[in-house]
Amino acid sequence: MEEKEIPTFFLKMLREQYEEKNIEKILKGYTKQRKTSFRVNTLKGRQEEIKDFLQKNGIPFEKVSWSEEAFIIDYQFEKSIKESDIYEDGKIYMQSLSSMLPPIILKPKEGNDILDMAAAPGGKTTQMAALSNNKANITACEMNEIREKRLRYNLEKQGATSVFIMKKDARRLDDFFSFDQILLDSPCSGSGTINIKNANLEKYFTEKLIQKCTKSQLELLRKAIKVLKSGKEMVYSTCSILKEENEEIVGKILKETKSEIVPINVEGIEEIPTLPTTIEGTLCICPNEYYEGFFIAKIRKK
Repeated sequence: MEEKEIPTFFLKMLREQYEEKNIEKILKGYTKQRKTSFRVNTLKGRQEEIKDFLQKNGIPFEKVSWSEEAFIIDYQFEKSIKESDIYEDGKIYMQSLSSMLPPIILKPKEGNDILDMAAAPGGKTTQMAALSNNKANITACEMNEIREKRLRYNLEKQGATSVFIMKKDARRLDDFFSFDQILLDSPCSGSGTINIKNANLEKYFTEKLIQKCTKSQLELLRKAIKVLKSGKEMVYSTCSILKEENEEIVGKILKETKSEIVPINVEGIEEIPTLPTTIEGTLCICPNEYYEGFFIAKIRKK
């Protein structure tokens, strides 16, 4: 890929953060046609049933070692999957591999009060409902009306009955709320998911966007720590590979509050392509044909 296809300011940011070999990996990752992935929604479907469907329809699939529910198919089969009953009946949910990791790392537990701070369109919300067998009390925040409708639709389709939707900016949550677990998949610049074929890239992916995102990320994470119960854990994630939106945000919170990093430990995680991070125990995923660029940190409130 030609470097000139990447906005100059972004290339400069990458050079300040990464060694040349890692920048090459990132830029190469942007050029790849990403494979399609989905997960089995265990509230409605079973893994064996989905395997049978794929085999009967001649759709080859791959698996990952860190999740029984995740399936990878070639992008050319995406249309036939979306036209199938297993999709229509909510037995599967189309979701990127990287996006499946934050709920798995959080490990939502039955009986817990869980907050999803930026929930729409509901991929991670419905995943948390499935992981906790619809037996956790999940509060899903979404302030945008159109996105809230999409969230509601997905919750109903996936049978996630344990979720209560709060149409609210999570930054404005009352401090008297308290949660056992929190997922903050924060709005971000999307630097890990750049589409370099988009002719309008320089219009929507700007320095101003990154500045706007870092401001709201810090506000959201501050609120998360406030409403997280002492001794409990949360996950902060973005689909960005920039330290400005990742380690710098987390680092500020660690300094400001009584909180600490819980090293990410998921079986099979060693197969994930990673980038170096400046905070030990956090995970930054390098974009490639399987994964989107993504950052994940697990934080415990002391």
